[in-house]
Amino acid sequence: MCGIAGIVHSDGREADPALVERMCAAIEHRGPDARGIHAEGPAGLGIQRLRVVDLEGGDQPIYNEDRSVAVVLNGEIYNFRELRRRLEASGHRFRSDGDTEVIVHLYEEEGVDCVRSLDGMFAFALWDEPRRRLLVARDRVGKKPLFYSLRGGALSFASELRALLEDEEVPRDLDEAALDCYLAYGYVPAPLSAFAAVRKLPPATTMVYEGGRVALERYWQLDYSRKHAVSDPRELHEPLLEQLREATRRRLVADVPLGAFLSGGIDSSAVVAAMAREMSEPVKTFSIGFGGGRFDELEHARAVAELFGTEHEELHVRPDAIEIAPKIARHYGEPFADSSAIPSFYLAEMTRRHVTVALNGDGGDESFAGYTRYAANALAGRLERIPAPLRRAASSLAGRLPEGGEEQSARNRLRRLGGSLGLEGPARYERYVSLFDAEQRAWLYSDEHRLALGEGGIAAEAIAEPWREASGHDRLDVLLEVDVRTYLPGDLLTKIDIATMAHSLEARSPFLDPALMQFAASIPAPMKLRGMEKKVILRDALRSWLPETILDRPKQGFSVPLAEWLRTDLREYSRDLLLDPAGLCRRRFRPAAVETLLAEHEAGSEHAHRIWALMMLELWRTEVLEPRAVATA
Repeated sequence: MCGIAGIVHSDGREADPALVERMCAAIEHRGPDARGIHAEGPAGLGIQRLRVVDLEGGDQPIYNEDRSVAVVLNGEIYNFRELRRRLEASGHRFRSDGDTEVIVHLYEEEGVDCVRSLDGMFAFALWDEPRRRLLVARDRVGKKPLFYSLRGGALSFASELRALLEDEEVPRDLDEAALDCYLAYGYVPAPLSAFAAVRKLPPATTMVYEGGRVALERYWQLDYSRKHAVSDPRELHEPLLEQLREATRRRLVADVPLGAFLSGGIDSSAVVAAMAREMSEPVKTFSIGFGGGRFDELEHARAVAELFGTEHEELHVRPDAIEIAPKIARHYGEPFADSSAIPSFYLAEMTRRHVTVALNGDGGDESFAGYTRYAANALAGRLERIPAPLRRAASSLAGRLPEGGEEQSARNRLRRLGGSLGLEGPARYERYVSLFDAEQRAWLYSDEHRLALGEGGIAAEAIAEPWREASGHDRLDVLLEVDVRTYLPGDLLTKIDIATMAHSLEARSPFLDPALMQFAASIPAPMKLRGMEKKVILRDALRSWLPETILDRPKQGFSVPLAEWLRTDLREYSRDLLLDPAGLCRRRFRPAAVETLLAEHEAGSEHAHRIWALMMLELWRTEVLEPRAVATA
């Protein structure tokens, strides 16, 4: 796992090695073990390496035999040994024992299509000197990030925004439509970024920069249309578990200490169970707790650790959000509102003291239907047979229910679902998953800002486009496919990549193995979701591995008591931040609207995640846009 950066000119200029050095220095935390620079002619490639495989011989950049092709890689190629055997049989000579070198030789054989043969998590940049061609590619699911900026005569790229902004030629103008998307979803969806001149390379996409022109191509997507032809789901239990074991086995290759995050939930417990079956030594597991209560899963994690005899480490913390929130804002580089980044940062910091690689359970919910919103929206899809006027009437009544209590309370769920019944599928789902829906954003914005934004509808299109392109026919399949293309890479994978790489820790996710994900996509939807019962087939398949106390307990999620903090410890901090006359909120939002959110939350209404989103927007201003001084990591 590493960080990459670079620049290629198409206007005759030579790449500046000092710029590439500065870009690498900005992401040294991603790979503190070695720095490598290739700067020849128009191309400059840089790499900060975290040594995981081939510790002595795998430093980058890596070249082909005559050094006409250079590559830098962030990530891991899990099938590199199979590819190496194939390439050696074709006459290619290797100088290292790591995974990066297969890319240059595979490119010589297959050109840009080489990415289709790679199984792994990756973002890489390859410079083909004879063709004066830059190839940049991102893995299928979007585990590893890649930002880029194209302007007249140059393209620069980096694993994180902070590195890209070391290039002073990249304009700093904000993308107001992207910030509108942020308020809708809590993250900026690809290909947008918070800066108008910067874009994210989408998952499963190649970018070729040649002759001053850019060509993007999507090379992979899940197919939900083809289903396993079985009548009894038990026929799929053993194949499913074998897929999980194989995905885990491929992620155990490392020349450094390796362990696993363990929350005590189904997915992380399943990964630990698979690791215990594949490893000859005890699994090292790591959990975090918050001193008891409904946000603390240590009891369940401990039970799984005891079941498999792991070497278990626990961290009991009282997170200091005032101290860690600015740090989070700096590392994410653009506004990011998922408050579970807080425990993720603490967990990654603790885990890195013991291991360099940690497996996790990310992706299980998106493949096997683990969220309540899937059940709610699948039900709403069936209600579309009711005449639209009746649905609109029911929606109007449900929308009048007052907000109150916890965000996931039955009343608030009914309010969200019922209030969207009058909408069509993609618009309903957009509203259901939004922090601020379109009406709420219009209420929040000042008149000037609302007029400046216009009626672009970009936030809605972030859901509508993958909905239109979905391959599945069942409503649940469509919802899963939309999340795999939006929420999964935009929120969850961004969260874990930044949190782990901030501490030089590599995270691997067996549930995000493309073969396992395709197997799951081919499972008939009714085998995953039965009424309000979620992850049915995964739970049942795992009963041979895990106890009922783990499999049948309600989902907790990885969260912090944010609502309580905003009424106590963070009350004054949030008010000072959001009511600052110099803030982004003051410039874009109606002060009365912000004050209403704060007051209603203090009185018992549930606005915690909306307030947190506004706070992280302000902290992004103070830590990234207008830093008062050079900040430490």
